[in-house]
Amino acid sequence: LQDIIPQPLLDQYLSMTDPARAQTVDTEIAKHCAYSLPGVALTLGRQNWHCLKDTYETLASDVQWKVRRTLAFSIHELAVILGDQLTAADLVPIFNGFLKDLDEVRIGVLKHLYDFLKLLHADKRREYLYQLQEFVVTDNSRNWRFRYELAEQLILILELYNPNDVYDYLRHIALTLCSDKVSEVRWISFKLVVAILQKFYANNANALGLNFINELVVRFRHCSKWVGRQAFAFICQVGMLSLYMFI
Repeated sequence: LQDIIPQPLLDQYLSMTDPARAQTVDTEIAKHCAYSLPGVALTLGRQNWHCLKDTYETLASDVQWKVRRTLAFSIHELAVILGDQLTAADLVPIFNGFLKDLDEVRIGVLKHLYDFLKLLHADKRREYLYQLQEFVVTDNSRNWRFRYELAEQLILILELYNPNDVYDYLRHIALTLCSDKVSEVRWISFKLVVAILQKFYANNANALGLNFINELVVRFRHCSKWVGRQAFAFICQVGMLSLYMFI
C-alpha cells in the first residue's frame, strides 16, 4: 500500500503487463509501461519500490526485445532513484541479464555503462572488469557503432578503476579496438589509448606507462602492415604530450 498516488490509478498502470491487454488494448502496451516506469518510480519514491518490483521483473523478462531494450536504456536512471542498496539487490541481476541479451538490448546498457557502474560499490563494480571484454563481440560483426560506443564508454570508465586494473583488463580491450577494421572505431580507440596513458601518469604508475608504451611500439610501430604503423602515428598525434611524459 502507498498513499502517493490513487491506488486505482497505480493498479491500472501495473495491469499494463497483462498479456490480455496487449491483445485487446495495444500490442505495444508493455513497451509503454516500460518507458514510463522510471517516472512512476520517481513519483512513488524508493520507499515504495516494492509496489513496482514485480512489474519491473516481468517487463525485464518480456519476450519482446523492444520492451527489454526500453528498460536497458533507462536502468541507470532507475538506479539513481533507488539508491545503491536496492540497485545492488534488485537491479544488478537484471543488468547482468541485459549484458547477455541481443545486441539491440545490450546497446541500451552500453550507452550508459559508466552511469550505472559509478553507482555501484567498488567491490561490485570490479566484478564487471571480467565482462567488459564481451562487448567487443557482437551478433553482427558489421555493427561497428557498438564497438565505437564501447571505446567512448571506456574513456569515461577509466576513472572508476585503479591503474593496475586498467592495465590488466582495459588495456587489452583498447589494443583490440585499435586494430578494428573500421577507421572510426580505430580513431576513437587511439583516444582511449592516450587516456589510459594519462591515467597511469596521473596516478604515478610510471612503470605501467612505460610497459604500455613499449607494447604500443612493438605492436604498431614495428608492424609489418602499413595500417599498424599508421595507427602508431595517429596515437602519437592524439597524445604527443602524454607519450613524452614517460620518455
